[in-house]
Amino acid sequence: MTPSQPWRPSRPQTPDDDPDAYVGLAADRAERQAAERGWGTVRRLAPEAIITMEYMPGRLNLAVKDGEVVRCWQG
Repeated sequence: MTPSQPWRPSRPQTPDDDPDAYVGLAADRAERQAAERGWGTVRRLAPEAIITMEYMPGRLNLAVKDGEVVRCWQG
């Protein structure tokens, strides 16, 4: 770090992974798979959950109904 280049926190990397591949998986299996593939945070939500829309690199969101992933997106 130099005076001309202030310190900046590093941002988590988003894995090169297809979120659509998680749809149809059992939620527990999807969470394990996401962790193995490098997702820093995995968030399990009800399909109709009201959530904030802040984008977080490295986070995978799983909408789960009856124990199965019905929607998946990053951020």
